[in-house]
Amino acid sequence: MRFKKLKVWQSACRLSCEIYKTMRACNDYGFKDQITRSGLSIPSNIAEGEERESVKDQLRFLNIAKSSTAELITQIYIGIEIGYIEKTAGLTWINDAETIAASIGRLSKTKQTRIKEDSADYMHPDN
Repeated sequence: MRFKKLKVWQSACRLSCEIYKTMRACNDYGFKDQITRSGLSIPSNIAEGEERESVKDQLRFLNIAKSSTAELITQIYIGIEIGYIEKTAGLTWINDAETIAASIGRLSKTKQTRIKEDSADYMHPDN
């Protein structure tokens, strides 16, 4: 399984676990469900995409993972504001999520370059 080697997947798993552990005691089940699901979506979509054969599929799942990161950051801000998440922990999670999003972006660019290079090979008159 290729995805296990990705540092971004490992970081996203750790963040998701931290969120689950911290939110375990939250009695607002709607909020707890939403924030844990968005946190869980990040490493899950990275993994699912990485195991896809086509680079286009891989990019689609990375895009979903990055979007889930934005959703998670929003929920963390709200959680801090309404007192569900301690500010220091929440700001650490936001920093971690932003780092993960940046890593997903770099991985996506690498894969996009691969698509362009593959397309260029087909277009080359010597092939």
